[in-house]
Amino acid sequence: MIGQPVPRKEDERLLRGAGCYADDWSLPGQAYACMVRSPHAHARIRGLSAEAALRVPGVLAVLTGREAEADGLQPIPVRPVTVNPHEVKLENRDGSPIRIPSYRMLPTDKARFVGEAVAMVLAETAMAAKDGAEAVEVDYEPLAANCVAAAASEAPLVWEALGSNVLVDADVGDAGAAEAAFRRAAHVVRLQTTINRVTGVPLEPRCALAAFSEGRYTVHAPSGGVQRFRADIAAALGVPEAAVRFVARDVGGGYGVRNYVSPELVLVAWAAKRLGRPVKWRGERHECFLTDDHARDLAVQAELALDAEGNFLAFRSANTSNVGAHAVSFIPLTKGAGVSTSVYRLPCAALRARAVLTNTMSTSPYRAAGRPEVLFVIERLIDLAARRHGFDRTELRRRNLVRSFPYRNPQGLVYDSGDYAATQARALELAEWSSFGERRRLSRAKGRLRGIGMANYIELNTGAPRERAEITVRPEGGVDVVLGTISSGQGHETSFAQLIAEWLGVELSRVRLLAGDTDVSPVGGGTHSGRSMRMGAAVMDIACKQIIEQGRERAAERLEAAAGDIEFVRGRFRVKGTDRAIELLRLAPLAGSHDSTDPLPSFPFGCAVCEVEVDPATGAVEIVRYVSVDDVGRAVNPLILHGQAHGGIVAGVGQALWERIAYNPETGQLESASFMDYAMPRADQFPWFTTDLSEVPAASHPLGLRGGGEGGTTPALATVANAICDALDVEHIELPATPERVWRALHKEKP
Repeated sequence: MIGQPVPRKEDERLLRGAGCYADDWSLPGQAYACMVRSPHAHARIRGLSAEAALRVPGVLAVLTGREAEADGLQPIPVRPVTVNPHEVKLENRDGSPIRIPSYRMLPTDKARFVGEAVAMVLAETAMAAKDGAEAVEVDYEPLAANCVAAAASEAPLVWEALGSNVLVDADVGDAGAAEAAFRRAAHVVRLQTTINRVTGVPLEPRCALAAFSEGRYTVHAPSGGVQRFRADIAAALGVPEAAVRFVARDVGGGYGVRNYVSPELVLVAWAAKRLGRPVKWRGERHECFLTDDHARDLAVQAELALDAEGNFLAFRSANTSNVGAHAVSFIPLTKGAGVSTSVYRLPCAALRARAVLTNTMSTSPYRAAGRPEVLFVIERLIDLAARRHGFDRTELRRRNLVRSFPYRNPQGLVYDSGDYAATQARALELAEWSSFGERRRLSRAKGRLRGIGMANYIELNTGAPRERAEITVRPEGGVDVVLGTISSGQGHETSFAQLIAEWLGVELSRVRLLAGDTDVSPVGGGTHSGRSMRMGAAVMDIACKQIIEQGRERAAERLEAAAGDIEFVRGRFRVKGTDRAIELLRLAPLAGSHDSTDPLPSFPFGCAVCEVEVDPATGAVEIVRYVSVDDVGRAVNPLILHGQAHGGIVAGVGQALWERIAYNPETGQLESASFMDYAMPRADQFPWFTTDLSEVPAASHPLGLRGGGEGGTTPALATVANAICDALDVEHIELPATPERVWRALHKEKP
């Protein structure tokens, strides 16, 4: 069963409309909430009047930050700094403490980005709440806005109390060694770039329903981790965790934007207690563009030093992360710094990592957090080195790949195992790289420009280190599996069941996964950083072994034999050397559980190749071929992994060609707040992908697993950009590579 491409068993339920998403939840007597959102990127709140709103039929109340403070609501907990001992630790270079502003849900002093909630209207219907919100009068004093992190030193302060917009300014690596290497280098290539800001745009907009009864809150909302949401909501409400139940059933897309508590989740819980009735908030799509966590937005200045033969000598970069108005997470900056040198042997590196506040929506980890940005940089530098100094692009990469393991990179991360040369070779073979010249000739005959590009990549998967499994074999013949992670489309109901089916020898249909409810699974880490299968499988394995040992003892009694003479084979306990046996299910109830904390990371890796055709008349780019080879350590369900790779590729290519969260740099207005302005990738814009799996067991995992949900995204930015630059015969193009940008690059015009 493990390693088999089993179709997802949950799909039948979801495709016939039997799923249970956040907006499917309703409770008798529920009221509705609508947020009053700031139209300004930066403005002082001089006053707020609710009189007109309260006269709107159906409006029940208007709540502001003043009432929130009076009721004792606390800031939303933010823990932006990683505590994983196996990741890069960021510390300010001047020895000062890292600055972290307080995250108040309804500010009373200033609005700090367009769309920030400044009040909440409660009403009998959703439309009445919306009408009431439009009637709330807020006296704003507009202030100068700061929307570009690179200019933060001279920009207006987002939080005056901090005295600076720079929260983190850290050094990583060995600056002295890097400087010496650059001095003796035969070749140095440099790149200055900004990786475009994007957002997850999940199919299911954010939604929350809360109730309060008998001293306990119950909150329903889509989530990437119900345990963290319970803890953070309880902290913001000022109550013990036991006073909050958090529930998420089916989740319509995550990608990272579901992993942090948003103000609305706390506000509806608070409102439910104040009103004495359930309260529901349903986010509209434009609100999601404004207030779903954004991602990427990294400004980089980098350089690569090489000797005359093309051996890499050193890498330097200065990375500035635009974290928005709140310090939700520095994880993209941290992980990016950790893997900036990728899969290549580099004797030394020196990086400067800064996190900077701006008057924009906060950024947080998004699919492959931090890695696509930095790998875009090093892969672009490698192509620049090849172009400028006469090296073959593939050979330059191959000769500098890490070959022996474990390998400690210049930033201190230890790669446990891998075969980077094999994945590169396989990707080039599948992409038919050697025959590209003929395809280019045929494209030119049609008046089109054809280019090919490649990129190697490495992932850094860590995530919440604690996970728990509780497995019960029930007398009626079913096996219940309680896990602390949750699916947001990764096929957990199938792949986790495959493990149980193989280990316990039961039919796949008998396995039921229970997750997404803190009353059922109070311990766990949720889904992020490729941790679900990696962490879940490890604890399930031990719980299953406990069940088998329990069953062995019971089987020995039933079969009147010594426990040492009982063997377990394909779901049956048998006395060795005889035909006397009994099925595991007949020995129910049996139970096993395991709770583990393991901070060890995993390092999935791979290689992608992209081929494009460009219309020189319009600048339009067509993806004509795409190959991805991804190492997952061990594939539990190859079919699901291929699907994850396909989705990851689309996410990465979408950012490379179309997606961009665009703020007006002067006013801070979001200029891409709808699908009219934020271009999403569509199926008809892609060829059929060629994907392949590599399975080099992870030395750091008891089952050899690495994780496989983010690899498709990580190399895509660089792969697409390299292909476009090859087609246009230019050194560089900024992302997204829109037709206008491509046309201007082709005609050597500045944007």
